[in-house]
Amino acid sequence: MQFLDVINFSFPLLASTPEAADSSMVLAAVLLSLVVIYFASKVGGELSNRIGLPPVLGELVGGVVVGVSVLHLLVFPEGGADSSSSLIMVFLQTTAGLTPEATPQVFAAQSEVISVLSELGVIILLFEIGLESNLKDLMAVGIQATIVAVVGVAVPFAAGTVGLMTLFGISAVPAIFAGAALTATSIGITSKVLAEIGKLNSKEGQIILGAAVIDDVLGIIVLAVVASLAKDGAVDVGKVIYLIISATAFLLGAIVLGNVFNKTFVAIANQLKTRGELVIPAFIFAFVMAYLAAIIQLEAILGAFAAGLVLEETDKRKELQKQVIPVADLMVPIFFVTVGAKTDLGVLNPAIPSNREGLIMAIFLITVAIIGKVITGLSVFGQPQINRLAIGVGMIPRGEVGLVFAGVGAASGVLSKSLGAAIIMMVILTTFLAPPLLRFVFPDSQKVATDSEQLIQDES
Repeated sequence: MQFLDVINFSFPLLASTPEAADSSMVLAAVLLSLVVIYFASKVGGELSNRIGLPPVLGELVGGVVVGVSVLHLLVFPEGGADSSSSLIMVFLQTTAGLTPEATPQVFAAQSEVISVLSELGVIILLFEIGLESNLKDLMAVGIQATIVAVVGVAVPFAAGTVGLMTLFGISAVPAIFAGAALTATSIGITSKVLAEIGKLNSKEGQIILGAAVIDDVLGIIVLAVVASLAKDGAVDVGKVIYLIISATAFLLGAIVLGNVFNKTFVAIANQLKTRGELVIPAFIFAFVMAYLAAIIQLEAILGAFAAGLVLEETDKRKELQKQVIPVADLMVPIFFVTVGAKTDLGVLNPAIPSNREGLIMAIFLITVAIIGKVITGLSVFGQPQINRLAIGVGMIPRGEVGLVFAGVGAASGVLSKSLGAAIIMMVILTTFLAPPLLRFVFPDSQKVATDSEQLIQDES
């Protein structure tokens, strides 16, 4: 999920060429899309909350309902949809005079804008999570988190790759690609659920969070390797070494920066007297860190998370957390609803003959995906009272990271239709199973306010 790849397009609202989409129609389409997204997120989140499940699960389900699987209100071209399948485009043709000839351009531009807003949403989410985390606590569980991450990458990758080759006769390169997809962990979804149930700063939560960050870095390296394999059948060793060095240097640099930048940031914020004197400089710093991560071929979300960790050490932490919440409330639902909307549950239909082979492989991949992450909890040492099952469950969801692997595999042409469908089904089920399972394995968790929510209550 490279941020630079997402923003590398001619911004449709500023386009003026004859072939470009009508900017007023693009704006109308984006506004209608946001109405659908916010409505789906709020209804889904409220219903999920009422039955005792994390609201983020409801946002994902809401996205599925309004997306390509059910209502076709929010669909995207990368999922194989065209403008004729979008009910928003049909509505604009009926009510706003959008011509059939201009519809494909408007649909493409609207989809790109929503995708960018979705990426911004997950960047802001990881910045917020970084602000709610404690760098010292993360470093205290660094060794355990590293072991959990390595086990969580090695076991699913090996089991998935070998199993596909021996049980299903899949050739090496696509089997390796599918095995790589099993290594992912969605830090966005897991951290959001942990915050909602009040376990983000628990020992288990810190190990999960630290392992997910390391897992993300390892996932980037694995993705680079398998992408090289898919491209020309050979691994670019130099690129792999570069990714390892750059990822390590970036994270260590962020930790060192935290000790140097804190007082400077507070001094700058104290000198500013207009509205946004704290939150605007904070977002500038977060976006710069996300940009730096992206240009050295890491994930932009890692840069945003590192920025949050740095600013968490400042004296302005509590005030900044409170000011970031409304921005996160506005942007983060776009990400979760969009992930759900892009999920095509049609691949689960066994009535279609081409899906049956994929269903069998999907059962295998789902089993490996769950067991391969759950056993990571057993690798935690020196913590006799810790909830090892919760740590393993927290590593299960593949979410947006798994979708990236599936997308790269589909674009490369290395995956068969059935294997591609199996990977997507694995991503879907692990993403949706993790939130209720996390609630279940933390039996003492009630409807606990997060640190940031508690700040608001304390102020009122």
